[in-house]
Amino acid sequence: MKLFDVYPLFDVTVDHGKGAYVYDDKGQEYLDFYGGHAVISIGHSHPRYLQAMQEQAAKLCFYSNAVKNPLQVKLAEKLGKMCGYDDFQLFLINSGAEANENALKLASFYTGKKKVIAFGHAFHGRTSAAVNVTQNPKIQAPINATFPVDFFELGDIEGIKASIANGDVAAVIIEGISGVGGIHLPSAEFMQELRKVTEENNVVLILDEIQSGYGRSGKFFAHQWYGITPDIITVAKGIANGYPFAGVLISPKFVPVYGQLGTTFGGNHLGCALACAVLDVMNDENLIENARVQGEYLMNGLKAMNIPGLKELRGRGLMIGIEFEYPYKEVRNRLLYEQHVFTGAAGTNVLRILPPLCITQKECDLFLERFEKAL
Repeated sequence: MKLFDVYPLFDVTVDHGKGAYVYDDKGQEYLDFYGGHAVISIGHSHPRYLQAMQEQAAKLCFYSNAVKNPLQVKLAEKLGKMCGYDDFQLFLINSGAEANENALKLASFYTGKKKVIAFGHAFHGRTSAAVNVTQNPKIQAPINATFPVDFFELGDIEGIKASIANGDVAAVIIEGISGVGGIHLPSAEFMQELRKVTEENNVVLILDEIQSGYGRSGKFFAHQWYGITPDIITVAKGIANGYPFAGVLISPKFVPVYGQLGTTFGGNHLGCALACAVLDVMNDENLIENARVQGEYLMNGLKAMNIPGLKELRGRGLMIGIEFEYPYKEVRNRLLYEQHVFTGAAGTNVLRILPPLCITQKECDLFLERFEKAL
């Protein structure tokens, strides 16, 4: 059997990792400023993470949600305390797309409506409802067009108000900071007005914090920079540092009903143990503040650099986009193959910088030095 060939691959075989570095099968060291799509939050192979994995795996990796799982309760309590939403409810699943599927479903259950407002630069996943609210025809199959969606650009509050005024909108879904769309930040004024209009019209506000959450922006959630409280928050990526895991944080105004949502693997024992370890490390090593400090340092270093063809620098914390006037491909390839630095990309012209939250100033300096050489 062959693999279904849907990924263009770099000619690198990553063998192992440590902290902010990965190593290929030939022993070459790479500075990891991408973290596998912002998944690596506390660094590769953190000893406390590995210890939690070994201890829990030796006891029990999985049993069904038909029995009590104290680790789920422990995780919910830790997460609520750290993120400031201890009055919310937690539903655990496996991936970011699944988190958004369940968030959209809850909004529709709650309002009895099915239209959704989403945004042009957004990416919410590749499953049915999630891909329907992602404005990318390349990944939308005909079967995905299952409910109406109104797409707007960030900031178009008047267009959104007009759409909501029709009375058929179940939810607005928006990223705290757009990821795949190219690191676009909504303004605080826009987000506050969006929260106001959704509350006034009983429209569910869903914050997709799958890439921008878990400390990456320098606060636990990027939307906390805007001073708002959404109805539903979706999380994944950094939640378990590479183990497939995700969650939906749900306002107390939603009343759970048996059988309304469900999952086979979500909230499994091993995943909960790892997610708890991630929160402990983030707290004890002050990684959210580190993301803010190192992010500012990186941004200032990039601003001071003469970057040929630079169009715009965008971002907050350790979620930075470098947009060029020309395609990023050659720069990214030189970074990888000559300077041995992993970076991400968005569209054709944006490099995404998404290192683990544990990076040091020394590693930021190393990145800036190698990036300048790659230019």
